[in-house]
Amino acid sequence: MADVRGVADVPAVPSGWVPAACTLPTAEQPARLAEFDRLLGTAVRSVRRVEPDRLRLELTPTPQVASRVADLMMRESGCCSFFTFRLDVAGGRLCWDVGVPAGQVAVLDALAARVGPDGGHRA
Repeated sequence: MADVRGVADVPAVPSGWVPAACTLPTAEQPARLAEFDRLLGTAVRSVRRVEPDRLRLELTPTPQVASRVADLMMRESGCCSFFTFRLDVAGGRLCWDVGVPAGQVAVLDALAARVGPDGGHRA
């Protein structure tokens, strides 16, 4: 589904968020960031760093959220192949693990920084 947004609605891409290894065209990066922000702002219940190179985000456990995350994971894997993603559904919980190699920890730090300590999004 295409996202139609005005240029003023799309945030600037912060430093450290997009690594040189990313193949997503520069013009599309702000829209992808906005998509991450919408997901983080509406679906994340909590976030924790389970390893230096891996985050676990507990999400609102609905089929719609699982679908949005799966779609984003597939597209993000296409441009940033260094990411490892895992989506688990168990015991009424929906958890999204995001991992990176040691050389890409700054990207994971940038993602974690976009989520507040209580799981809510912060710009």
